Amino acid sequence: MPKKGNGKLRIIPLGGLNEIGKNMTVIEYENDMIVVDCGVSFPDDDMPGIDLVIPDITYLETNIEKLRGIVLTHGHEDHIGAIPYVLRTLNTPVYGTRLTLGIIENKLMEHKLPHVPDLRVVMAGDVIRLGAFTVEFIRTNHSIADACSLAIGTPLGTIVHTGDFKLDLTPIDGEPMDLARLGELGKKGVLLLMCESTNAERPGYTPSERNIGASLENIFTKYADKRIIIATFSSNVHRVQQIVDTSARHGRKVAVSGRSMLNIMGAAIQLGYMQVPDGVLIDMSDIKRFRPEELTLITTGSQGENMSGLHRMAFSDHSQVTLGPQDLVVLSASTIPGNEKLVGRVINELYHNGVTVLHDSIAEVHVSGHACQEELKLMQALTRPRYFMPVHGEYRHLHANAQLARDMGIEGSNIFISDIGKVLEIDRKGARFATATVPAGKVLVDGYGVGDVGNIVLRDRRHLAQDGLIVVVASVDMYGKQLLSGPDIVSRGFVYVRESEELMDQIRQIACDALLDDLEDGCVDRVDMKAHIRDDVSKFLYAKTKRKPMILPVIMNV
Repeated sequence: MPKKGNGKLRIIPLGGLNEIGKNMTVIEYENDMIVVDCGVSFPDDDMPGIDLVIPDITYLETNIEKLRGIVLTHGHEDHIGAIPYVLRTLNTPVYGTRLTLGIIENKLMEHKLPHVPDLRVVMAGDVIRLGAFTVEFIRTNHSIADACSLAIGTPLGTIVHTGDFKLDLTPIDGEPMDLARLGELGKKGVLLLMCESTNAERPGYTPSERNIGASLENIFTKYADKRIIIATFSSNVHRVQQIVDTSARHGRKVAVSGRSMLNIMGAAIQLGYMQVPDGVLIDMSDIKRFRPEELTLITTGSQGENMSGLHRMAFSDHSQVTLGPQDLVVLSASTIPGNEKLVGRVINELYHNGVTVLHDSIAEVHVSGHACQEELKLMQALTRPRYFMPVHGEYRHLHANAQLARDMGIEGSNIFISDIGKVLEIDRKGARFATATVPAGKVLVDGYGVGDVGNIVLRDRRHLAQDGLIVVVASVDMYGKQLLSGPDIVSRGFVYVRESEELMDQIRQIACDALLDDLEDGCVDRVDMKAHIRDDVSKFLYAKTKRKPMILPVIMNV
């Protein structure tokens, strides 16, 4: 433990609070700074065309000389997905367990970085020093192997960051959470507990992952005459291992669909986190050689993602799999908030094709990887923190976790429900929120573009999606003040032109009148002319149709 200091410890979430995903937290003391996790979230419905959302790292870029490294709790996308984008501008060491960094290495193959990434492997129990901080990795259980909580030693005391965790006394890999170490830290004194909140509203305990094994056994026995397709999170290595083992016991071959599933399974097998019996795993191109009842397909798409393996199978868009009455589809995952419509659409299409479907609301085909209330209370009881900050979740989750802390005897004045960009300051006098905040928010990723799509572009995309586009094209001689050709009207997403010729003629006439008025008045400023056309056409269309399409005038000076 570093010596007691007189400076200020600053905890600054850049993501993961009042939202699902995009987890990232800065911990800063004087001239040293570390980052915990570096995740993505998925776009909302009002973000057309956006692929991913990552945290705003302006504060890190501004203070790059202080940054000592990024430490990762585990390998889920909401904790590591932004690493390839962040490393474009931040050349800093990244610390994580073997599977976590193995997944990142696969991701980085698709990105061209300006430098060689500095990835440093740690194991549960390891302690590293990063400037004024020490970071100890503590084994936990989660829905991915190699997950860790962090004990961060600072000059003012120890911060325990739980990461995502659950208490699983019978984990698939046989290594339960290191409760003893957490208890030791509690006895020595924990300054601040940053505790995950995803399941803070759920009473009781989260069931063991091993329960899924028994459920899979029953499913494979009951539906022995069907081809079984199981969609699950690609990162849930233990779930995939149980599917493979159950398939092998029932004499089935296993084929895998979905790039992320192939990548993570490949990394897990290579690093020894998965064992596949010889001859069980086959290529998707070979499935036609086997009868349906001899096959298990493991695929991505448990969240209904449009380009995922299951979505393409459901909508008959998969090159190798067509689903029908001979198939059973198992959705072995819970639906992430916001994805309900996508998942429901896929399930409806599966039923429409005669497929038998099992999901977590009608069968025990999924258990959460997150702690419920009794486990969250146990974490508090073990660590006995002076201050408490709930993390990872929407406000209702954070609020529920804060209430658990009050029930456990932590004073309300020592509980801090924060937000991204908000700064919690701790010094020898106590803890409080700073009045100033740091830049924080959402950076949108669209293809290879990072941050080049902002609110104005999104507004235009929503406008186009909702009301369509009218393009007015005209050629003008600015010197002779004459309209040479046009205006021509092009409509996209507004009305069907062939059935609205009269409306198109009226738009053309209004645009023509606006141009001729400007030319007669001696106005040869194209910006003013475009504004005149836009205003007149927009007013006419709203009066006529009560719609507001985007009006795009194009004036060429000939």
